[in-house]
Amino acid sequence: MDLVIDIFNYTLVAILIGICGAWIFLIKSMVSSFRFTPYLDKFENTSKTNPKVSIILPARNEEEFMGKCLDSLIKQDYENYEIIVIDDSSEDSTGEIISQYAKKSSKIIPVSAKPKPDGWMGKNWACMEGYKKATGELLLFTDADTKHAENVISLAVTHLNSFNLDALSAIPKMLTFDFWTNISLPMISTFLHTRFSALNVNNPKKKTGYFFGSFFILKKETYKEVGMHEGVKNEIIEDGALGKKVKEAGYKMKMVRGEHLIEAIWARDKSTLWNALKRLMVPLYLQSGKIAIGIFFAVVFLLFVPFPIFAISAAIPVETTSAKILCIASAIASIMIYIGAVIEVKVGLKLKTGYAIFAPLGSLVVILGFLSGLLQAKRTSSVTWRGRSYSMKDHSQSSISV
Repeated sequence: MDLVIDIFNYTLVAILIGICGAWIFLIKSMVSSFRFTPYLDKFENTSKTNPKVSIILPARNEEEFMGKCLDSLIKQDYENYEIIVIDDSSEDSTGEIISQYAKKSSKIIPVSAKPKPDGWMGKNWACMEGYKKATGELLLFTDADTKHAENVISLAVTHLNSFNLDALSAIPKMLTFDFWTNISLPMISTFLHTRFSALNVNNPKKKTGYFFGSFFILKKETYKEVGMHEGVKNEIIEDGALGKKVKEAGYKMKMVRGEHLIEAIWARDKSTLWNALKRLMVPLYLQSGKIAIGIFFAVVFLLFVPFPIFAISAAIPVETTSAKILCIASAIASIMIYIGAVIEVKVGLKLKTGYAIFAPLGSLVVILGFLSGLLQAKRTSSVTWRGRSYSMKDHSQSSISV
């Protein structure tokens, strides 16, 4: 019996050593990402042109944020631009707010999206409806719950031109409003510094391409060549899918830090947080159910498993060598997770350090959200977003490659 327990304990120790190794890699990637990702406003300006920019702003049920977003866009110091605001069948006062702002500013072009055709995600359709009205050489896509510094368009255009880019995306500051988002978002964000790191996006030798939906600007010709939003019409994470297509087509793209210039909202409350977590897992499952399940269990072990192992091994006084080693290994793995959480909270998200204390609870929320996404991916209406339910059974997804 003792032999069996020792084998079990040492098996867990081996797993925990692997988890520690993974976290060393994650933390190293996080630090490198923070240190070496370029900034939107730190570059040598060699741009000599001021091409017209068409801002494409889809909005559905955004009455709470619409005015603040439009205020920030109207006050831009760049002169040659237009703001195409698309009311995507809103059920609140979003459409009225857009109309009121259009009367006050000639830069705003209001658009009422036609009913969404079958096979389209709502936001993707709204973006295409807005694009039809665009007259600019450059297209800037943003979200209605985003706020921009008054020089952000000038910086984006001159940065794009100075480096002769085809596309540019900026990392925003993620605003959080509730406790559950504050403790779970840091745990998700730790993974963004690996495969979807700006360092990989900016490396022409890497295949990684990604856009932040809250702010990306690209040449109209580039947008047309990669198939526009019609080419990603059924993608849940359409910004990631579009960025991936731009990179794969060989266009020159760049991701920069813009947290001090752009503010965006990832989840507004517990409900949108839950749906956002599910929305991250569904594309993986639709590509490959087996791989998605494998990734889910990898996340379970990386984010959560060391905590209960340490709690149990510390609470039960067992004098065997294997039990002591297990307790030490689980303690080290738990500390590594905490280190990652603290770095992300303080440096990445700039939240109060105290939220990192709740790393085990935040990890559990993420895991349960992912599990819910896996379980729901097979159902008729597997995704709910912005008041709509989408059947994803027959839609392949390529926004996140497995």
